[in-house]
Amino acid sequence: MTLLTTPSDEELLRLMMAGDEAAFTTLYRRRQGGIYRFALRMSGSEAVAEDVTQEVFMALVREGSQFDSARGSLVAYLYGIARNQILRRLERDRFFVPINDVADQGEVPGPEKFVAPGDPLGDLTRDEMVGAVRQAVLSLPAHYREVVALCDLQEMSYVEAAAALGCAVGTVRSRLHRARALLVEKLRANGKADSSSNQATSARCFV
Repeated sequence: MTLLTTPSDEELLRLMMAGDEAAFTTLYRRRQGGIYRFALRMSGSEAVAEDVTQEVFMALVREGSQFDSARGSLVAYLYGIARNQILRRLERDRFFVPINDVADQGEVPGPEKFVAPGDPLGDLTRDEMVGAVRQAVLSLPAHYREVVALCDLQEMSYVEAAAALGCAVGTVRSRLHRARALLVEKLRANGKADSSSNQATSARCFV
C-alpha cells in the first residue's frame, strides 16, 4: 500500500478486498480500539469485548463486499456488526454483568467523560462518580445502553449512530434523551445525585 495521503476507511477496505494485507492491518489498528471499548461498555466483560472485536474484523474480511457507502460510513458499518454480535452473545449466553463488580471489569468509560474539569471534590469523589456511572450505564436496557455508548462515549454523531443501529435519527435522539434521564435517576437513587449541583454534574456528563 503506497499512498501519499492518509487513506480513508473506505479506501482501505477497497484495497483490503483487493488483497492488500497492509490495508487490513492499517484499518484494524485504526478502528480496533473503538470497537473494543464499545463492546466492553455494552457487556462489561473484557472477554466478550475481545471476542466481539475479533468477530467484527473476521466478518469484514468475509463480507466486506456487502458494505454500501450510500447507507453510512464504514465505521458505522463496523459498529453495526459489533452491536449485532453483542446482542446475539448476550441472548445466547444470557450474560449478565454483576453490577457490584463493574469496577473490576477494566476501564469502561474514562473519568473525563463524567466529571467536570476542576472538580473541587477531588480524586476520591471522582472515582466514586465514575464507578457509579459505570454501574448505571451497564444497568440500562441494551437499546438505551448502546446509544449512550455510541453517542456519549464514542462521540458518534446521531447520523452515524443511526446508521450503526439501523434506525432513524429521531429514534437515536429520543432514546438518548431517555437514557440520560434514566442515568440521572439511577445516580440520584444511589446517592450520587442528591444535591442540585450533583444533578447538574451528572447531566453534564452526557451532553
